[in-house]
Amino acid sequence: MTDMPLYADAPLEVAAAPPAVTAGTINARLDRLPATRHIWIMVVLLSLGGWFEFYDLFFTAYVGPGLVKSGILAQTTGSFFGFSGLGAFIAATFAGLFIGTLAFGSLADRFGRRRIFTLSLLWYSAATIVVATQTTATGLNLWRLISGVGIGVQLVTIDSFLAELVPAHIRGRAFAFNQLVSYSVVPVVALLSWLLVPTTPFGYDGWRFVVLIGAAGAVAVWFIRIAVPESPRWLGQQGRLEEADRITSRIEAQVAADLGAPLPPPRPAVEPVPAPRPRFADIWTPEYRGRTIMMMVFNFFQTIGYYGFASWVPTLLVARGITVTHSLLYSFIIAIANPIGPLLAVPIADKIERKWVIVFGATGIAAFGLAFSQVDGMVPLICCGVGITLCSNIMSFGFHAYQPELFPTRVRAMAVGFVYSMSRLGAMFSGFLIAFALREFGTTGVFTLIVGCMAMVVLSIGGFGPRTRGMQLEAITH
Repeated sequence: MTDMPLYADAPLEVAAAPPAVTAGTINARLDRLPATRHIWIMVVLLSLGGWFEFYDLFFTAYVGPGLVKSGILAQTTGSFFGFSGLGAFIAATFAGLFIGTLAFGSLADRFGRRRIFTLSLLWYSAATIVVATQTTATGLNLWRLISGVGIGVQLVTIDSFLAELVPAHIRGRAFAFNQLVSYSVVPVVALLSWLLVPTTPFGYDGWRFVVLIGAAGAVAVWFIRIAVPESPRWLGQQGRLEEADRITSRIEAQVAADLGAPLPPPRPAVEPVPAPRPRFADIWTPEYRGRTIMMMVFNFFQTIGYYGFASWVPTLLVARGITVTHSLLYSFIIAIANPIGPLLAVPIADKIERKWVIVFGATGIAAFGLAFSQVDGMVPLICCGVGITLCSNIMSFGFHAYQPELFPTRVRAMAVGFVYSMSRLGAMFSGFLIAFALREFGTTGVFTLIVGCMAMVVLSIGGFGPRTRGMQLEAITH
């Protein structure tokens, strides 16, 4: 990637944008671009930022047995809101994500996708280092909440950033690939946890080393930010047309060089509604109110089902009578399936409506979840766990692509942050709900809860979701 252009912050000596340049023409120029090497390099780089974000998010499940073994946390507590238990650690993670997505998700609409992408990655990397040094439940949960704030902002920013940089005809594949890269981290976390959590390297608990490895994202971010430009769509919406035209021209030149031929003509431009600053009221206008409510319901319930398994799989295996070491081994085998779901989706991601991908994934989670609660033995448990994981990640790729498509550029990050915050609210309570269901009703109770949540996902998206496949963002959100 030595010929990769650098999108440094220093101004370029270029002519001013001609009067004909508008936000709509910028968007149309981006959407006509073929899927060449340069386009996919930008997708890869943004996905690498997501890789570190997912590492930080998913180690929550795999260090859980180590936190219990070290005596810092208990597996369950006598009271529903027991803050010395593993459920509280999971709740602290998602409380931070809730604050990040709800309170700070709009920062990318005000200050730009690229800047907030960088700052949020640095934020949670620094906080994660502090998490690894904690020796009490209070300190552990507090710093986990602080790191979760940065992860929440990053989740919103990457989805908005990616949706705006890639042309409409490959948006589904770009998100499927993004999820493929991001979820490839889960087997890495599981393997490191299997090797390190039961041990005490240099006299320190192994879970601390698993946590510290995730902070390496702070190093990678500086290389990523140089090679990824600001979103021209966002710049155009802000009225910064000269910058938007300059970056779009650079991208066009790189794509034309990759293609070895002239670029196709742009589609007719769809001009976005001008708005100098994002307004929360915009997502409650008649045009977007139904979408906002639909995605709030979807996000609240999908995350209880999704993280009800993903964040508890080693603990659920222990509850089935598997030892800590073997549960981490089984979890590692199940985790290998994480990138396979998005990989299977890449060839068909732009051929099937996103809403039906989400419905299919939710239905599969419910079916395999019920089977997991009933079977015994290593092979059946692993097979059901793999099935849940595949369906979870197919659903995840679908809604990460779908969510930013539903709202206009001027409030995309704010809207995604707000509706996505409902998932963090659900996940925050899921730690306590799953712990309660596990204690009172065993794994059957846990997966009965998950099935109910997936039924709400199917009803909300299947019944009320609009079509988005292959459409220009401005046409979807107009």
